[in-house]
Amino acid sequence: MQCAESLRVQAYFDAEVDAVSATGVERHIEHCAECRALLKDLEEVRGVLRRDSSYAHAPPALRAKILRALDEQGDAGEAQAVNSSTSRPRARDISRPHPWPFWAGALGGAGAMAVAAALAFFLLVPRFATPLLDELVNAHERSLMPAHLIDVVSTDKHTVKPWFAGHADVSPVVADFEPQGYKLIGGRADYLDHQRAAVVVYQHGSHVINVFSWSGDSHSLPSHVTRNGYHFISWAAGDLRYCAVSDTGRDELLGLVRLLQDLGARDIME
Repeated sequence: MQCAESLRVQAYFDAEVDAVSATGVERHIEHCAECRALLKDLEEVRGVLRRDSSYAHAPPALRAKILRALDEQGDAGEAQAVNSSTSRPRARDISRPHPWPFWAGALGGAGAMAVAAALAFFLLVPRFATPLLDELVNAHERSLMPAHLIDVVSTDKHTVKPWFAGHADVSPVVADFEPQGYKLIGGRADYLDHQRAAVVVYQHGSHVINVFSWSGDSHSLPSHVTRNGYHFISWAAGDLRYCAVSDTGRDELLGLVRLLQDLGARDIME
């Protein structure tokens, strides 16, 4: 019989539980061999999908060829439309075999343009989606729900930073940049990349900025990307990985990132 906690384990794997629930699932897994095996299977499947689903960029020559073909097809379509409107239709000579295969008509005119456009889309448009980015999107949107944004409310870094010691697996850079327009309003613990991540929360005007930090390798995470109307800027500082997320302007978000990077660099040097 399947363990009653199996659904919670799957939600834990998908980062769909809060930090408190995640801790409960982890305690359960320590004593449940069935759920440990389920979690292991899920991780193996995700590893195979990541390894075997690599993205190959189209060579520059192929990109140029596809774009040129689209331009030529568009010109040909316009010329064909003009000719068809000024010439009389001719009767088809059914006594002679047609030299084109049956599918040629399907790939002519608009059909060819559609096929070329589809090919161009798959070859020219990069894939920004990564599992870690999906987790960040979910965590940020979850934080905007009532009573989910802040666990420790304070504008004092000496209150927020020590709080993470007992609630998160990392100790992030914390500072109040209110004179520069980025007011520290608190922090919380969240669950990200199978660990208790620290989230420092800032207010910029009417916008909330979540600054996530965790340990591990995030090379697959884009340094700059926009998803669901939110800007994401990620960077590394020593063994920590950071990602600032907000619906504020990209330049405004980058302003906070630079302040945090400068402060982090000074802390490492000291």
